[in-house]
Amino acid sequence: MDNQQLKDPQNPSGPVLVRNLKIHVDRDLCIGAATCVAIAPKTFVLDSEAKAIILSTADEDPDSVIIDAAKGCPVAAIIVEDDKGQRIFPQ
Repeated sequence: MDNQQLKDPQNPSGPVLVRNLKIHVDRDLCIGAATCVAIAPKTFVLDSEAKAIILSTADEDPDSVIIDAAKGCPVAAIIVEDDKGQRIFPQ
């Protein structure tokens, strides 16, 4: 994957800020189910290890779609917090 397509090439699985959301993929939990990719294709893609990484186009997916992608993860590997550090998902 071209690093320019990543939100943060140094931390491809986050944490990264997308507007007022802080998103992080727990690579130890991620099983590569790709539900997040199906729900929020502008935010997530799987890397060569079948782990979710965050794209630079994440700002194009609405907050609700990003949160739905986190909720759709079968192992709750996507952590979403608000700009105050309050966890939105998983609770």
